[in-house]
Amino acid sequence: MARPKADLPSPAAILALADGEGRLTLRVTPGARIETVAIEAGRLLVKVRAKPEDGKANAAVLDLLARALGIATSRLRLLRGATGRDKQVQIVSP
Repeated sequence: MARPKADLPSPAAILALADGEGRLTLRVTPGARIETVAIEAGRLLVKVRAKPEDGKANAAVLDLLARALGIATSRLRLLRGATGRDKQVQIVSP
């Protein structure tokens, strides 16, 4: 897996987008040339290199988001959007 782009938003900026129950709504671009997390128009955009086959892109999204937040991947749970580009992820308390 490629390293993410260096100018990722801060964990605090990403967490500010979460609702009261720790849910984040994001838009994913699989098969991208670079891996990055960005905030545009109040929405989290995640680009990953993995192709959307056999759950590889979803796993890459959770891994990249966990690295951007500085938490373990096991603390993230995909709530909806397993087969679509619009996803909802919940940050689970330790």
